[in-house]
Amino acid sequence: MRVVLSTYGSRGSVEPIAGLAVRLQELGAEVRVCAPPDEEFAKRLAQVGVEMVPTGQPVRPLVTTVTPGSAAGLAQRAAELMAAQFDTVAAAAEGCDALVATGPLPATAGARSVAERLGIRYVHVSHQPVSLPSPHRRPPARRGQPLPPDATDNRALWDLDAQIANTMFGEMLNTQRASIGLPPVDNVRDYAFTAQPWLATDPILDPWQPTDLDVVQTGAWTLTDERPLPAELVAFLDAGTPPVYVGLGSTPMRAPKDVARAAIEAIRAQSRRAVVSRGWADLALIDDQDDCFVVGEVNHQALFRRAAAVVHHGGAGTTTTATWAGAPQVVVPQGGDQPYWAGRVAELGIGAAHDGPTPSAESLSAALKTALSPETRARATAVTGTIRTDGATVAAKLLLDAASQERLPVSV
Repeated sequence: MRVVLSTYGSRGSVEPIAGLAVRLQELGAEVRVCAPPDEEFAKRLAQVGVEMVPTGQPVRPLVTTVTPGSAAGLAQRAAELMAAQFDTVAAAAEGCDALVATGPLPATAGARSVAERLGIRYVHVSHQPVSLPSPHRRPPARRGQPLPPDATDNRALWDLDAQIANTMFGEMLNTQRASIGLPPVDNVRDYAFTAQPWLATDPILDPWQPTDLDVVQTGAWTLTDERPLPAELVAFLDAGTPPVYVGLGSTPMRAPKDVARAAIEAIRAQSRRAVVSRGWADLALIDDQDDCFVVGEVNHQALFRRAAAVVHHGGAGTTTTATWAGAPQVVVPQGGDQPYWAGRVAELGIGAAHDGPTPSAESLSAALKTALSPETRARATAVTGTIRTDGATVAAKLLLDAASQERLPVSV
């Protein structure tokens, strides 16, 4: 059995795909991953023994140079990303039995077209629920295409979202499809998602409410990280009480120095030490006091288990990892699906949701006070025992079972 996995995005998009790839290989499948050519992604996939096919442009330079929320240059970036599916991913998928895709709509719509042309099984997967049509929530606004702020009919808003997606990506998709002999599609979003998308999230953290879509929730795709923590970090951890971790993952910030200062001052106000992760925001220490330690790429699973609390941006992967580790959380959401995860952390009682994307020392200190309470710690410890760890295995078995059926003339 041969499988190609296509992803485009930051670490939160690549890491789960790596988890699925490893489980597929353990079950005997031949796997290759089409992913952005960023050095850190290539290194991570090599660490877990997965073949990588570099696809599209590096993500980090793009994310860290584009103004948050700006639609400038979006059409060109979308066209390049879609073209990479019809070119690089199509070549990688030749002779394969299944194609799994995640990422922005131009990528997944292109990926399904490739699978349709090759007559192989296609699966769309989302690592967060907010982009899947649901009458229970508003659709997220697409860049440069705001939704009516006073509208309350969620179904009508999702219909409008589909129209917006067609306007943004329909012509470029159908031009590419025509080039390989495929007919046009009239609903880009629903075509890419299919009637049965997979949702790779934990059902405790993300209880999916039934909709018209036949969503298959597999559990989050995680791998046990066996990498040791750096010796200097271990020495810092051993030298005092558990610190508070602060990091914003792959999310850039306009004023990283101000964010770092607010975070460290808030942590010190709670009489705690700090571990600061540089991340794509390039956070740094604010002085040379010995109660703070800065890290780059490290094993979050091991580090979070030794943290008093975890302050983060609310990415799906970081939220799941912190919950799995039993660490109380403070989520400072910046956009996208992050406000959703912040709300879930607060609702579960395993941490606090910061009000707004720009923390001050005072606002963050107040949120930390909640996260560091004995009640929150007890709740975080209780919830960690309910988090599934077999999501990638569940997904791998489902995929192989489906792909082992007779090859299809079109994707389903």
